[in-house]
Amino acid sequence: MEWAGLKKTMSISAFRRKKLLYVFNVFFDVNQSGTIERKDFDLAIERICRMRGFHPGDPKFQQTQDILINVWDGLRARADSNKDGQVSHEEWCMMWDEYARNSGPALEWQQRYMNFMFDLEDTSGDGCIDEEEFTTVCSSYGVSPAECSEAFNRFSQNKTVTVDRAKFAELWKQYFASEDPNAAGNFIFGKVHFE
Repeated sequence: MEWAGLKKTMSISAFRRKKLLYVFNVFFDVNQSGTIERKDFDLAIERICRMRGFHPGDPKFQQTQDILINVWDGLRARADSNKDGQVSHEEWCMMWDEYARNSGPALEWQQRYMNFMFDLEDTSGDGCIDEEEFTTVCSSYGVSPAECSEAFNRFSQNKTVTVDRAKFAELWKQYFASEDPNAAGNFIFGKVHFE
């Protein structure tokens, strides 16, 4: 089964694979175990709520928990092909490769995660992400503020494009589906270079 998965993901360029694994390693595999599992989501909930000042009992804490557990359930159902309760690098890449080849809408959990990330970055709640908001969130995941600023300028075309929810959705699709190293969407997770 793993060999078949490896063969399928070989159609993904090295560049795109690096982008996919960057998100896997930085935003999903919170405990750095090499796989994504439920505990990673529990740790992510704790980290995000602490960063935003949400405490247990707070409706925002519960909302964050509900969304991320829904994302985990959707991810596990879609990507955990061997049903071991974990999502491996290969399972992750195969899932996003299928997303890239699908001309239809994103899966419900993918849509929820995209909206969650938009809302996480739109700290002011004004319906747009600005450079300061973006840099604050992405730098909390270990990206340097200077790289975050450069990434923001690249996907906002030097701040000439308003990054509202619709624009973010377009950039999101580019991040996960595009093989073009110059696509503006490549930079929405704060990274500028994928080595």
